Amino acid sequence: MPKSSPCVSPWSSLWLASLASLVVQSVLSSSYSSSSTYQRSGTSGKRPGFMERTLILLDVNTRSPIRVLNDNFLSLQLDPSIIKDGWLDFLSSKRLVTLARGLSPAFLRFGGKRTDFLQFNNQKNLAKFRGPGPDYYLKNYEDDIVRSDIALDKQKGCKVANHPDIMLELQREKAATTQLVLLKEQLSNIYSNITITARSLDKLYNFADCAGLHLILGLNALHRNPDNSWNTSSTLSLLKYGAGKKYNISWELGNEPNAYRSMVGRAVNSTQLAQDYTKLRTLLQSVRYYHRAHLYGPNAGRPRKNAILLLDGFMKSAGSVVDAVTWQHYFMDGRVNKVEDFLKTRLLDTLTEQINKVNKIVNTHAPGKKVWLSGLGPAWAGGISNLSDTYGAGFLWMNTLGMAALQGIDVVLRHSFFDYGYTHLVDQNFNPLPDYWFSLVFKRLVGPRVLAVRVAGLQRKPQPGRVIRDKLRIYAHCTSYSNHNYVRGSITIYIINLHRSRKKIKLAGTLRNNTVHQYLLQPFGTDGLRAKYVQLNGEKLHMVDNETFPELKPKTLRAGRTIAMPPMTIGFYVVKNINAYACRR
Repeated sequence: MPKSSPCVSPWSSLWLASLASLVVQSVLSSSYSSSSTYQRSGTSGKRPGFMERTLILLDVNTRSPIRVLNDNFLSLQLDPSIIKDGWLDFLSSKRLVTLARGLSPAFLRFGGKRTDFLQFNNQKNLAKFRGPGPDYYLKNYEDDIVRSDIALDKQKGCKVANHPDIMLELQREKAATTQLVLLKEQLSNIYSNITITARSLDKLYNFADCAGLHLILGLNALHRNPDNSWNTSSTLSLLKYGAGKKYNISWELGNEPNAYRSMVGRAVNSTQLAQDYTKLRTLLQSVRYYHRAHLYGPNAGRPRKNAILLLDGFMKSAGSVVDAVTWQHYFMDGRVNKVEDFLKTRLLDTLTEQINKVNKIVNTHAPGKKVWLSGLGPAWAGGISNLSDTYGAGFLWMNTLGMAALQGIDVVLRHSFFDYGYTHLVDQNFNPLPDYWFSLVFKRLVGPRVLAVRVAGLQRKPQPGRVIRDKLRIYAHCTSYSNHNYVRGSITIYIINLHRSRKKIKLAGTLRNNTVHQYLLQPFGTDGLRAKYVQLNGEKLHMVDNETFPELKPKTLRAGRTIAMPPMTIGFYVVKNINAYACRR
């Protein structure tokens, strides 16, 4: 388990006093129970195993937070492939907008592998010039899109639509064919260009604006001049169009620049990349509407040798140009073949090592600069069907949020909210997948203030030569201020139990004698970890209709009651009315 910062002396004293009190109670209790056991030994004759006897004592430092994160800590990403496979035209779906709004406030990064193959074309809107002649209402896909666009143009403010089922079915067929081509491109590292039109940008911004998301738009860094300097012509045209529309957008340039040589046979070193970002900052300042727009980068890949060298060189020259430093991390490749791989503690812990490498570079050149984890996904190349879109993948996702918050990552951008591959939160029928429900509960309950956790009795004494890794992950935050069911001063604890046995947790210290609300998330149905449905406290989670979420009903645990975590489950626990000093301000 990740280690928290050293605690101050008063809290340590409080913890020791509480621990001593609980130990005395445990001894008295065990004395009573042991005599009862002795009397029954003739019939049972079984000595309780270690797993059955373990009681975990948990306390939280409520005096001050160890981190304060961005309010948009959990944010989202859309891959530019939605332009190519046609799903961009359906971002106005009322249900899709509702699902995205459920995870607001958040950033929406429009970027990915195909960022560096985007070309902006400020062409006229064909929908306005395709008249309603005798063939206008033909029941084919293209005319349906045009008709939908014209109907949306007539709406004022947020533009949403209810697309006919036949139209969605045709789109799913088209997308299935296109995604085979996209996957082939990604596996071969040979990509085709994608045109983002003015109309496409309108649809993308409408989706973000309706859902309460702030759009971050990725720009093509591989649009190069003969001398390998960055060509800004397409970007300038895009900036002028966005400014004319008064689109509030933040920007980034390129995606995983350390991998350009393998992708297109052309390298962009850290010096050149720093010059490109400086040029982009100057360009933004030249467009009045964007002269104060935020700029993020350099979107380096996993911090291995090439990515580390590029990030280090970039920070030396252009660390002050960007508002936050961005990098990417994927946990595994497409060779994973069983859902249990998502529960491997060795895999979960790789993120800590990567974060430490990035933080070391950033703190060397720009101390205090915010660090974002962008484009994060559980698996490479779009994930694996029936694996990375199941309940089991949620352990990796929830642990990532906990680890990233504990180590000061300011924002985590999840790839992808919708469409591409199998790492998305919403499927192509606009139904939420398990990771969406985990994210929704996280957003509702977890605030940006991170608290230190103190645990005792977590595991047996390590045997010589044996590495014991935590299979019980516990994180604590102040409860989200936007949740009006809880007053300021409440604390949210979320627990990930990777064990195959139930774990009992006793709240100690300042957490004692307080009512707790339990939100226990378990797989629904008979598929276990492979389930694509989730239940909350025994009730299956599903949308009531296109605009209504299910009620997230907590189960009340009386003060002093032990928390029992079932095997291989994830739970959120809100300690009510604790009046924690760290959470009142």
